[in-house]
Amino acid sequence: MLTYAKSGYAELNGTKLYYEIAGQGHPLVLSHGWLGDHSVWDGQFEAFAQHFTVVRYDIRGFGSSGKREKDMVPFSMEHDLYSLLQFLNIKKTFLLGVSMGSALAIDFTLQYPTMVDALVTVSSGLTGFEETPDERLKEKFGSLHQTLRSGDLIGASEVLLQIWTDGLYRTPEQVDPQIRERMRTTILHNLKRGDDPSVQPQKIAPPAVGRLAEIQVPTLVIAGDLDVKNIQLIAETLEKGIVNAKRVVVPGTAHYPNVVKPQEFNEEVIEFLKRLDS
Repeated sequence: MLTYAKSGYAELNGTKLYYEIAGQGHPLVLSHGWLGDHSVWDGQFEAFAQHFTVVRYDIRGFGSSGKREKDMVPFSMEHDLYSLLQFLNIKKTFLLGVSMGSALAIDFTLQYPTMVDALVTVSSGLTGFEETPDERLKEKFGSLHQTLRSGDLIGASEVLLQIWTDGLYRTPEQVDPQIRERMRTTILHNLKRGDDPSVQPQKIAPPAVGRLAEIQVPTLVIAGDLDVKNIQLIAETLEKGIVNAKRVVVPGTAHYPNVVKPQEFNEEVIEFLKRLDS
């Protein structure tokens, strides 16, 4: 059982962020990826709460948090996270993010370095990273845009599952159907929210790709061996660019190793963070 848990909404920066908090010990904040929400951490939340004070939340424009709407005051995901930590009276924290949430964690560490004690990136994006052309991925994104233009959200969710949950090198039949349906539910919820896709958060300048040497905190870089090539290249870039970063590859997983192999993932993260917390 969770030592203590609560949920609520933080009213900040002209929006509201849904959050859940549980456990005791050093704070650990979890940030989800694009078209995800806090539920992507269902396999981690209780396990991590046995060791840390864990916060998971929905980024603006996703899950149960406020919408991205036309004529909205310019915002950044990093400043939203900073304001959430202020709301929760958290002065310093470990940060763990997946995909977009991982790029957010990196950018936050660069902008608010004194607030971060350790960084864990999972299937990370990286602002300013120049992607290598990938014809298979390009073809999948072409299918995605076509389904979205036609209003076929079920079709769009299936393409997204094939890219990120299955990976480009597996068939849907090779993936646990319960995992696929769980991720599909989250994707569809976000697609149906009605957020304005033209409203995008501000990005840090200069971007993170040329500033990785500024990150001085212990960093664990996690990637799946079946993820798209550019995500694997980003993991290599992070390992080389961040001082003393450690890279771990989780076999048999694509973009969400925490969802597909939660036990193995949890052991890696807890061991890494507990060593720092001792």
